[in-house]
Amino acid sequence: MAVNKCIKFLLFFFNLLFWLSGCIILGVAIYLKVHKDGNLITDEAIPGIDFMIAIGVIIMVLGFLGCCGAIRENRCMLLMFFISLLVIFILLLALGILGAVEEKKVKDWVKERLEKFTPLSTQPEDVKADLEKLQTELKCCGLANGPSDWTKVPDSCRCNATEPDCKSNAIYQTPCATKIIELMEKNMEVVLGIAFAIAILLIFGMVFSMILYCQIGKKESPTTA
Repeated sequence: MAVNKCIKFLLFFFNLLFWLSGCIILGVAIYLKVHKDGNLITDEAIPGIDFMIAIGVIIMVLGFLGCCGAIRENRCMLLMFFISLLVIFILLLALGILGAVEEKKVKDWVKERLEKFTPLSTQPEDVKADLEKLQTELKCCGLANGPSDWTKVPDSCRCNATEPDCKSNAIYQTPCATKIIELMEKNMEVVLGIAFAIAILLIFGMVFSMILYCQIGKKESPTTA
């Protein structure tokens, strides 16, 4: 049985796009890591850039495996590609379920990571500067307990009495941990949408690779009279 050329080249171009997207993700992540002024507080709560680098590398390796497996009709590479996609799909599904079911635990995990910066008065100057920048941007004060996290409340905690977030004494009362969690929740729909799109691509990749894997097996098997 001949290998279906349409399936073969569909899988090849799918993996070529997969590989190119991995290169783009990796390039953007490295650029952000080198050029962007990171914030130690948000980096601790949401380790995004390092995660992007890891994703970019994994996608590039998988894209290479899929491209070579398809164009060379290599069953070993195609099987490795299929298994890798299946593992990623299961992990993505597990993370989605965990995020939906164990939402409170995720929030507690973020708070726990941020609480290690308290008391704020004992932290290095770069940590304090990053937190003050965060307080100005998110209109919050302190990390876990609000203004009481500071020995001396900085000017970045002070607010205009006409602002909705300005509760009392012209000082923001909401801890920055709460604001960071609220920001995560607002962007959760976008994250879920991206995860859903990735899951669809993974399913297509698994289907095409398995069809091609089976066709190559039938082609290589000896025909009986």
